[in-house]
This record gives sequence, structure tokens and C-alpha cells, in this order.
Amino acid sequence: MSSKRKITVAYGDGIGPEIMKATLNILEAAGAQLEYDVIEIGEQVYLKGISSGMEPKAFDSLRETKVFLKSPITTPQGGGFKSLNVTTRKSFGLFANVRPCKAYSPFVKTHFPKTDMVIIRENEEDLYAGIEHRQTQEVYQCLKLISQPGSEKIIRYAFEYAKKYGRKKVTCMTKDNIMKLADGLFHKTFNEIAKEYPDIETDHKIIDIGSALIAERPEIFDVIVTLNLYGDIISDIAAQVTGSVGLGGSANVGEEVAMFEAIHGSAPDIAGQDMANPSGLLNGAVMMLVHIGQPEIAEKVGNAWMKTLEDGIHTGDIYQEGISSKKVGTQEFAQAVIERLGQKPVNMTPAIFDKSAKDPISIKLSPVTKSEKKLIGVDVFIDWDKDGRDPNSIGDALRKADADGLVLQLITNRGIKVYPGGMKETFCTDHWRCRFQKADQSLVSHAQVLDLMDQIAKLSFDFIKTENLYSFDGVRAYSLAQGE
Repeated sequence: MSSKRKITVAYGDGIGPEIMKATLNILEAAGAQLEYDVIEIGEQVYLKGISSGMEPKAFDSLRETKVFLKSPITTPQGGGFKSLNVTTRKSFGLFANVRPCKAYSPFVKTHFPKTDMVIIRENEEDLYAGIEHRQTQEVYQCLKLISQPGSEKIIRYAFEYAKKYGRKKVTCMTKDNIMKLADGLFHKTFNEIAKEYPDIETDHKIIDIGSALIAERPEIFDVIVTLNLYGDIISDIAAQVTGSVGLGGSANVGEEVAMFEAIHGSAPDIAGQDMANPSGLLNGAVMMLVHIGQPEIAEKVGNAWMKTLEDGIHTGDIYQEGISSKKVGTQEFAQAVIERLGQKPVNMTPAIFDKSAKDPISIKLSPVTKSEKKLIGVDVFIDWDKDGRDPNSIGDALRKADADGLVLQLITNRGIKVYPGGMKETFCTDHWRCRFQKADQSLVSHAQVLDLMDQIAKLSFDFIKTENLYSFDGVRAYSLAQGE
């Protein structure tokens, strides 16, 4: 029986086949114990009419191997084509995006030679749930969904990653000074989990200043854990300031399946010219080797690659007069790495991976005690563009609705309170949030909500959405209006 680990491989589009060939040649020369199930993905699959960019048998391969080494793909222009990465992440529950961002100065230009951070981004929810609606003539909505288990999984993964790879600090980044419930949940979960890792330093940054610090002083960060959209943005900032956009690899990791790739695209303009730098995919492959329990091979490849950079053997994208000794193409660069297998870098820190921890990081969620949930009101969203959009006009009319004491308390427009007692200077759109509660905020029944909606309809208002207002264990579970 073969002792080799079977993985799924996709050569992709554009420069994909060239860099995959170079990468696999290096892995084989290093002694990686691998066998390949090659699948077709990307442009040609899209053009067959398969909107996901992957044929059903490709999904079967991933279910079997649970490891995907993927070259970049080209998505055809025009609508109707789904993101292959998003499809793969969500279909297989790849909840953690892991992107190391390291400087390789002076061999790769950067103003921040001491940078060595890892960004761990939640990969499945947040605004990337893609739930959007047009609700009125003027207003569009995108739902931001943050879950407790989703937050716990990615935060635990960040701490376990730091522990496994000898990292000293984990920084959480959110915007919970504004989104006190959604981002607040993520920050609160981070603080709770941090207590279980007393040997790891922790801190929190609001995402705007955090992003600015990545651009100005990236060397102060070690591991960063954050939400989906923020992680997408700051990982590109970090890659740019380290000067290693073309060198970066990334992992998308789930409880069973993991996908490894370069962070760059398919670069069709240089495809077939033996110009592309295979380093991004190779670094993704190094992460894969650690994940599948071959850390010795990962070290050998990573160190040979860094030694190649130190020796000035560079592809055109990183070639610098006075530092580089030779400009090479894709396959010659791969051969240079192969020739240095067994060597270690002199100026850069050699790669060292824990040989004792051969299994992938496993996350176990904490048991949850169910909270007592009570309905105490409802927000009714209304499309209304009459009477010069006077808040007093809509408010006075809605005062007529009364479902056994469930009555209008306030109206907001784009979050700011405009009724009662709003400011005449506030600009109003045609999208109104109308909050109905009992005066003492006592319990409300679903029957009362249905009665209220019937009354609002009879008042000839177009209600477009409702959001029930709850308390959990007696704590208000919705935001107050701005100005309330």
C-alpha cells in the first residue's frame, strides 16, 4: 500500500500550468510523499456552461483527498459566473483564510524589512454572505451576518496557529465602536478565548487605525485575526507593504478540507512566456506540506527557496540591479531551488516547523447555554416618499396604529432619529425604520405583530421589511437609534 498522500491538483489558467509544473518539480525533488488527482477548473469549465467553474467530479475529488493545491484561474468577462474560491470555501466549510506576509529584504524591495505577520481571516460569513436587497427606489441593503460559532472557530484557530508556530502575540481587529453588537460579539469572544492562552500576548485595534498601522509599522504585528471583509482588505495592504504580492501563498482551511494557493491572479498577459514567478504557489505548497504532516519537507523547500533568493537568482518581477545576480525564467528558478535543497539561508531566518505536531489544527467549540429570548417590539421598514418626506407626517399617521399597546415609539432614517423631535436639517431618503414597542417595553406576542402589520397596511403604507426586537437573558439585543 502506498504511503504517499493523495492531493487534488488544478493547473488553472494563464500562468497557472507553468507555476504548477515548477512547484511540483520542486516538491518531488525534495522528497514530498504525494500523489496527484488532477482536475480541470476555471475558464474552460466556465465556458462549458458550469457557472461554479468546477465540474461535479472535481468536488468528488476534494471529498476524497481533502487537500487542494490550486493554481490561479481566469474568470470569463460578463455576468453569471460564480467565484470559484467562494464556492469552494462555502461548499467545504473553509472557515479560516491564512495569509503569511513576510518581508524578504533586501532581496525583495520593501520599506519594512522586519515585517513577519500572519493574517487569519474569517472566511464564510460577514458581508460576504452576499445577502443583498434593493428595498426602495433609493436604498439598497447588504446584510452583515456574524455568528457566535463562526467567531469562536476563527479566533480559536488563530490562537492554536500562534501556539503551533511559536508566535507570541495575537491582535484582534474590529469596528465595535460602531457595530457594537456584530463586531462587539467578535471582540467579546476574542477576550474570552484569550484567557485560555495566558502565554500568548493579546491586544485589540479598531480596524481603521489597525489598517493604518499595518501600512506604517507592520513590524509590530505578529498574528492578526479579524472578520471577513476587514481581513480581505488588510491582507492586501500587508502583502503590498512587504513587497511580496507575487511571493505570497495562502491557505483556506476547514474542519476536513483545505485549499492552498498563491494570492495573485492568472496573469494571462505573460502566460506561456516562462516569465512567471512560481514563489506564491510554492509558498502555498509549503503551508500544505505542514498541514498534511510533512514538516521536514516543508522546511527543506522553504529554506532552499530563501537560499535561492539570497543567492540573487530572481525572476523578472523581483530582479534588482546591484542585488540580483541572475534573471531567470519560471523553470530555471525552480531548478535553482532544487539545486539548493538541503541548504539554509544565511541572512534570513531559516524555516523551522514543529515536527511533533503532525496533525492539522483541530477546533472544538465550547458548549453553549441557551439564553432566554423574549420578543419586546418590532422595527417596521417602510418605503415612503410623500409630503416632502416630512418625518412628522409619516410619524403622526403611524401613531394611529395600535396593537393592544404596541405603538410607534420612534422613526429613524439611515439610522438617525427623525421622529419625534428630529432636526429639520437631517436629510431623509425614502427608507424609514419605524420602531414599535409597548411604553413599558413589556412582552409582545406574534399575534400583536401581525395585527400591527395589518393596521399599517390599512393605513396604505408599503412595509418592506420587519425586524423583531428581542432581549436575551434580559439584555437588549438590538441597537438604539443614533440620537435616541
